[in-house]
Amino acid sequence: MKLVDHVNDGSIITRFDKTPQPKNSFDVLCPHFLELKWAYGCPFDCSWCYLKGTFRFRPNGKEPVIKDYGKIELNTRAFLEEVKTPELLNTGEIADSLMNENSDKPFSKFIIPLFENQELHKVLFLTKSSNVKNLLEIEPHNQAIISFSLNAVPVARKWEKAPPILKRIEAARKVSQAGYEVRVRIDPMVPIDRWKSSYLQLVDLIFENLVPERITLGSLRGLQSTINGCSDRSWVKYLKESSNWGKKIDFQTRFAMYSDVIERLKSEYSYEKVALCKETIKMWNSLKMNYRQIKCNCVF
Repeated sequence: MKLVDHVNDGSIITRFDKTPQPKNSFDVLCPHFLELKWAYGCPFDCSWCYLKGTFRFRPNGKEPVIKDYGKIELNTRAFLEEVKTPELLNTGEIADSLMNENSDKPFSKFIIPLFENQELHKVLFLTKSSNVKNLLEIEPHNQAIISFSLNAVPVARKWEKAPPILKRIEAARKVSQAGYEVRVRIDPMVPIDRWKSSYLQLVDLIFENLVPERITLGSLRGLQSTINGCSDRSWVKYLKESSNWGKKIDFQTRFAMYSDVIERLKSEYSYEKVALCKETIKMWNSLKMNYRQIKCNCVF
């Protein structure tokens, strides 16, 4: 079955295919999902943000830019009417999905109703924001999935200039209670001192508030363009290994971090809906996880 590659000129809806198909066990795996590129940039300032590298040649860097809503609607309607294979459209690959929620025309109230006119495709929001007021006012919202990017509290405090973790989790709880499907990304995991207790604490904080539909784990990684584009490079010292998707934490440390979190999820919460983000085939196999049945953040 051939999947749609793009709609019209591809400036709004296109398939993310920047991760090459893996050729050996040390290559990273990433499904080629669909992007809904309604905007680009981000108001937050995480030290390792890959957008700093992506937009390094723009005069305003990663300062948020919202595209024309008329063009977004035209392309989205064309996709929803013409594509007959179920797809999940990711609005948060090159932008924070909730970064325009304080405007006169918040993106959530614009895009979710378009998807509610059909039952085949869904729209994915990925965010570090805690501003979910508009989401709580939208009915129905059966075709929308909200994914929160979270991290261990000391990691977020040191390197993520975004709403505090507890506020993000509170926002996730509210959205979950409102009936949305909620996913969580714990990414990028960083092997700070006492990392185990910090990440297990994060797992407990999440499950004290909600049960995510799925959890995707990822570890710190850096393309050279990202590293070059960052002013705070204090995190780069953790990158010891090379891959076909930039530099990574060494294999054994990544394995230990994933293993401990996965074990906590299983033993304490009987939770097994876990996947990995941009990890190698060797890592999937070492964790005894089937990469051929990926259910990660950005796919159905």
